[in-house]
Amino acid sequence: MSREAVDSIKSSQSNWLMDYAILFKYKLTLFVVFSAMMSYMASLSGPINWFKFVLLFIGGFCITAAANTLNEVLEKDYDKLMKRTADRPLAAGRMSVSHAVFVAGVLWVLGMVCLAYFNVLASLLGALAVISYAFVYTPLKRYSPIAVLVGAFPGAIPLLIGNVAAVGHIDQMGIFLFAIQFIWQFPHFWAIGWLGYDEYQLAGYKLIASKDGERDPNTGIHAAIYACLFIPLAIFGFYAGLIGFYALVLMIVSAIGFAYFGYNLFRNGTRKSALQLMFASLVYLAIALGVVYFDKLF
Repeated sequence: MSREAVDSIKSSQSNWLMDYAILFKYKLTLFVVFSAMMSYMASLSGPINWFKFVLLFIGGFCITAAANTLNEVLEKDYDKLMKRTADRPLAAGRMSVSHAVFVAGVLWVLGMVCLAYFNVLASLLGALAVISYAFVYTPLKRYSPIAVLVGAFPGAIPLLIGNVAAVGHIDQMGIFLFAIQFIWQFPHFWAIGWLGYDEYQLAGYKLIASKDGERDPNTGIHAAIYACLFIPLAIFGFYAGLIGFYALVLMIVSAIGFAYFGYNLFRNGTRKSALQLMFASLVYLAIALGVVYFDKLF
């Protein structure tokens, strides 16, 4: 076989793998799985069982990838209208809808089987996450900004899955972690909606409120208010015995910093300030989940 033929095969394999990575929204999927794994570790009362740890990772990845794949199936015609998504494999015509649906189905079943190893509730939560994300949140995005509220539920379910996988039921820690992820999604997705407002409008998506055909100037202050909700939530966690004093202080300080970036978007209304808010949201979530876990260790 000639070198050119070998290079062509390698290139084809690389493109094939990249298409699947895009189909699964691998960065988002890994981020969601990270949240579930942090919840699992924070909920454990003993040492980590590495077999279960890996199995939860696989199950969480498959469930999330299935939901994201179905999302791209349902939105393929709208993805063509946005520069950011026009090169997705379905929108670009490099993959058929039937193939993508088959892949999503296989991933969904595999994910539920992996989660069922822990208990039935974990598997049912996985199914609920796929259904609510793909078939409720996804179509609702074209009708109302309330889609962010609806989408916050499947977005936070992975924290419950991690908790249930660890203790067999939803306990106070699971509710606490679910609340963190649930509240967090509002300022996070408002920042994303602000950044992609023009393209989202072109495709008919309504992720953030608008005023006179433009971004609602109060989006930033709304984000700041939601970020401030982490303060009473942290206080609840402290008095419920879920976190210690130092974790309480870190969560409050980081929540104030998060709120500042929301206020900064309200004050400046620039792309830079929206981008800063988005990155601040990622930093906050990593700090909050990390603090809960490490506080338990020490």
